[in-house]
Amino acid sequence: MGVVVRNLQKVVPLRRARLRKDVNTLRHILGIHKFDLGVVCVDNRRIQHINNIYRKKDEPTDVLSFPFHEGLRPGKMPCPLHRDELNLGDIFLGVEFVMRQCQEESTDLHEALTVVTAHGICHLLGYRHETEEEWSEMLQKESYILREYNRLTGQHLLPMMKPCHQERTLSHR
Repeated sequence: MGVVVRNLQKVVPLRRARLRKDVNTLRHILGIHKFDLGVVCVDNRRIQHINNIYRKKDEPTDVLSFPFHEGLRPGKMPCPLHRDELNLGDIFLGVEFVMRQCQEESTDLHEALTVVTAHGICHLLGYRHETEEEWSEMLQKESYILREYNRLTGQHLLPMMKPCHQERTLSHR
């Protein structure tokens, strides 16, 4: 199966082929190309609903990750026993939320979606940012992924995570 990209929103024009290509590049960098991954693009109403159900936060957000393999330690790969366990999980992208941020910051939507997707994949692989140590570890991983992505593509993407001494704005899982 590989990567499935579903666009369940109509607010923002989206090039799914480009997003799929970028996700496949991220999977290659991380060595997780044998694992299936779902990417679901949604509007503010839907991501707010999901965020409220699963995180008790009644607000839209940029990304929510739902790992197939619960309890993974950061840096450890899942060890599937069967073919149907070759699944990392699903990432819900709040495309409308990300678009509004891009408008405020004058940044490219598809580049921002790639960065947000990299962040979501980190969560699927067990990375968190609840403590300072986790924050630092996830920032390192996200920085590595995007450095490699930039090297392969010629882009200049930066992590959405900021060093822990800067203002934290991330509120998702």
